[in-house]
Amino acid sequence: MTSTVDRPALLDRYRNVCVIGAGVIGASWTALFLAHGLKVVVNDPQADIETTVKGALLKIGPTLRELGLPHESLDRNLRFETDLERAVAGADLVQENGPEQPEWKQRLWVRIEKAVPKYALLLSSSSARPATEQGREMKDASRLLVGHPFNPPHLIPLVEVVPGERTEPKAVEDAVAFYEALGKVPRVLKKEIQGFVANRLQRAIMREACYLVQEGVVTVDELDDIVTSSIGLRWAVNGPFSSFHMGGGPQGLESFFQHLGKNMAASFKVNPPVELDEKLQRRIIDQAAVSFGRRPIPEMERKRDDAQVALLRALSSLPAQDGRKS
Repeated sequence: MTSTVDRPALLDRYRNVCVIGAGVIGASWTALFLAHGLKVVVNDPQADIETTVKGALLKIGPTLRELGLPHESLDRNLRFETDLERAVAGADLVQENGPEQPEWKQRLWVRIEKAVPKYALLLSSSSARPATEQGREMKDASRLLVGHPFNPPHLIPLVEVVPGERTEPKAVEDAVAFYEALGKVPRVLKKEIQGFVANRLQRAIMREACYLVQEGVVTVDELDDIVTSSIGLRWAVNGPFSSFHMGGGPQGLESFFQHLGKNMAASFKVNPPVELDEKLQRRIIDQAAVSFGRRPIPEMERKRDDAQVALLRALSSLPAQDGRKS
């Protein structure tokens, strides 16, 4: 994947980063920032947060190595600060990863606004709370926007950049340039919407997956195999629209809609109920337990990350597709 971004110069502009909340997402961001030579201050109230984050760095290290990034002694540019105001003082950029609670985020940004430099970029990893809502109590929310990653951020390229109603265009440009300098694939949403885009698609697929298990059409592991052996492979190379464009023949989407549009429109109106009650949840849990659920999650994560790295390498070796950004 190529980019015209001058990565060293751009990242030097954001040399000092504050990561607020160092759970799974925050620790992953921390590892990626450190691997790119940034200085990171972690603010998190957990008593054992230093041990937790350093343990995560060791766990993430092999993946960073496979991505061609520094992975040893990352904590030399890492420090921890439990006081929020001291943590953000002097920060060029803040990446927030706290609870998905509107009131909590609103109080947080008001405090940060008073302590952080005026030029700082304020980013939230939120997957549910739009920037307009988060910054409602701020006097100046022009530098606040959502930078929602797909888990884990150190590996999966996508970042959904979602400005709020008061976000200035320059802040959006800065956020895109920053994430590109990290090797990410930022995509700016044209408007705020609940759940943003990737999670809405993921939820729609998960809903249908639960319905198929509910109806006894397939088991959990059979459904996973069907996805990874078909649309999972397809969508790693082409998204839904370009895939159906090719499926339409020489006339592309025009021919596709001409032949299948009516049937598809009719199917969109059919919305069979999914009762995700305790009974269905237990069925899914039990089926998983006799399949992949027997493997330790750290082992699954290691295999997942290795496979994702191999896939990213394969995709990056291909020439850029016409009409698409590389």
